[in-house]
Amino acid sequence: MRTLIKDIIIILFAVVATALVFKPTIVKQHSMEPTLHENNYLFVNKLAYVAKSHPDYKDIIVFKSDDGTGEKMYIKRVIGVENDVITITSGKVYRNGEQLKEPYILENFTVGKINRYVVPEDEVFVMGDNRSISIDSRNSIIGSIKEDDIVGKAFFRLYPFNEMDVL
Repeated sequence: MRTLIKDIIIILFAVVATALVFKPTIVKQHSMEPTLHENNYLFVNKLAYVAKSHPDYKDIIVFKSDDGTGEKMYIKRVIGVENDVITITSGKVYRNGEQLKEPYILENFTVGKINRYVVPEDEVFVMGDNRSISIDSRNSIIGSIKEDDIVGKAFFRLYPFNEMDVL
């Protein structure tokens, strides 16, 4: 009996610890295609930025933002971090004066025009991989994302099973 109770406590501890660290998430839109597709089932590491203070370029993050209709969860790719200068012109994205190589985007063109936007301290500039339909930092309603609003880093796609992989 004592072994059974011990096993139950260990299992409960493991379940609670997992729930505190990992957040399951389902992709609801098409803004991250071709990397992620609608109904992909992902795991998000909620502690990814606790030991390390800032997200890295190309990280896929989940964050909360109020788009004017209430707070929603979004999933986008980090393009710029604090103090970076972002410029979008002629369909190309530049960070600190250098054009980004973005093999992950759906089309080889980024809609919009931004002239020398400086990412504020403790914020990140994010965009979807499907730039023509993504609502992201290019939109003044969303803007750059405060690091405090980041839920975590998407790190593993579980479903569909034939696409299971580390992101």
